[in-house]
Amino acid sequence: MESDSIECVSSIDGMDEEETSLHHHPSSKGHCVTAAPAGITPATSVHELLECPVCTNSMYPPIHQCQNGHTLCSTCKTRVHNRCPTCRQELGDIRCLALEKVAESLELPCKYYSLGCPEIFPYYSKLKHEAQCNYRPYNCPYAGSECSVVGDIPYLVSHLRDDHKVDMHTGCTFNHRYVKSNPREVENATWMLTVFNCFGQYFCLHFEAFQLGMAPVYMAFLRFMGDESEARNFSYSLEVGGNGRKLIWEGTPRSVRDSHRKVRDSHDGLIIQRNMALFFSGGDRKELKLRVTGRIWKEQQNNDAGVCMPNLCS
Repeated sequence: MESDSIECVSSIDGMDEEETSLHHHPSSKGHCVTAAPAGITPATSVHELLECPVCTNSMYPPIHQCQNGHTLCSTCKTRVHNRCPTCRQELGDIRCLALEKVAESLELPCKYYSLGCPEIFPYYSKLKHEAQCNYRPYNCPYAGSECSVVGDIPYLVSHLRDDHKVDMHTGCTFNHRYVKSNPREVENATWMLTVFNCFGQYFCLHFEAFQLGMAPVYMAFLRFMGDESEARNFSYSLEVGGNGRKLIWEGTPRSVRDSHRKVRDSHDGLIIQRNMALFFSGGDRKELKLRVTGRIWKEQQNNDAGVCMPNLCS
């Protein structure tokens, strides 16, 4: 990996260019813990009955039991080689129909109620909702490592700044210069991340090099730190050029709910072929020098005309 072979020189909203080196920082193992609100009191004792003693996850049909009445989920039944983990008796194929009926009668709050979700669901609908709940934590958007940290947006912004040492900027326009000493060596792990705060929201600007088939390419794209429904309220543009030529990209930022790799592999951003990047760089083509400029704006609804009008950040 050549994570320290690219340098980024930034000029944000008229600020002077400031050169920063690209480094690889190990991910933090931090986590975010919140207390349950006092007003919600789940049926704890019944819920504990529905907890698998092996994996501790909630059990869903078919719920199995041994001859002595000990229960476990269908996934763990194969893991324990058809032996009850409590009394070691053979499990057989006995279903605990009574417990399955009890589960049908339960209504429980979403497990993200402590993060703000007010919804209450029948037991068997709860799992499906939680997989798509808008209040579920976000994964760390840092692209340089498999970081396991999750949390809400303010927590992740602090995590990116403090643990990954990501550059933070305020403003809706940017001017970056990416420099690489040996542009003919392209690896999938060559990347850069910058976070912008504008319109009271946070955006992640990614820049990296990777192989697209047999051809090495450079790519820049923007992700919104929030849900897709909010991301659609914004647009952005990226521009790169040199020697009297330029490429322009305009699009809607993708939500960080979509992984960095998913956005990259969908080619949803400004893609620059290596030969074109070297042409933009000028000189003897032995050093990559790309200047990427861009801006972010908010789409506002024009009530009179019924169309969206761009609201540019000053």
